[in-house]
Amino acid sequence: MRKLQYTFKTDTLFKMLFVKYPELLKMLVAALLRIPLESIEEFKIRNPEMPPESLGDKFCRLDINMTVNGQRVDLEVQVSNEGDYPERTMYHWAREFSTALPVGSGYSMLPRTIIISIINFKLFECVEYHSEFQPLEVKRHTQLSDKMVFHFYELPKLPLEINQDNMLLLWLSLFKAETKEELEKIKSMEVPVMSQAIDAYYTITASSEFRERERLYEKARHDEAQALYNAAKKNSIEIAKSMMIDGDPIDKIARNTGLTLEEIEKLDI
Repeated sequence: MRKLQYTFKTDTLFKMLFVKYPELLKMLVAALLRIPLESIEEFKIRNPEMPPESLGDKFCRLDINMTVNGQRVDLEVQVSNEGDYPERTMYHWAREFSTALPVGSGYSMLPRTIIISIINFKLFECVEYHSEFQPLEVKRHTQLSDKMVFHFYELPKLPLEINQDNMLLLWLSLFKAETKEELEKIKSMEVPVMSQAIDAYYTITASSEFRERERLYEKARHDEAQALYNAAKKNSIEIAKSMMIDGDPIDKIARNTGLTLEEIEKLDI
């Protein structure tokens, strides 16, 4: 199997591809929202920019914000589960919703705000790969408002066999694909939209613009990881010094801090 160096889950590729090919994005969003493509009369990407300097910012998010028929729609891909994903999505929803009120308008003018997450891990204890959440009364299940919506698509739960007539599963299979053989299998189904998306994938990954942006983004992620490691190491050293002053045995200090015996013996107190 020939493993892909970059996949549709790669943050910079995801953002570049669908910003440069908005018609593909429009078809993807129609499938994810499960609405007819022809029903989308208004479609606008609100954050198409991806300036190189922002890729070095550890707070950089490569999601895609859109206006779809008056609704605010945020689409993002998440590869790993860091343990707080539901809270993270609610935070992003709150930020999108709270900043959408036109000056001088009443709260009723706030738009329906939808967060769509394509995630490469299992999040919920269910067999369904798609989960949709809206605020409901806990006993009567009466809807509080239709303006708060979350969609989660869990890639590991996709069925093994994909029907070429199911556009939603075809799109999600593109995001799940990890090898060239998987992409070729999807393309062999001869679904025009899938062929266009895969051709766009190869065009983007071959460009020097993408390679440079991916390099900058990867460097930022590496620098952030290194900074977190150094901060944790410094904290462990301070704890070890405190335990040494208290007279704790070296093996206990090692267990509590994760430092090696050699590292502890070299500490000055």
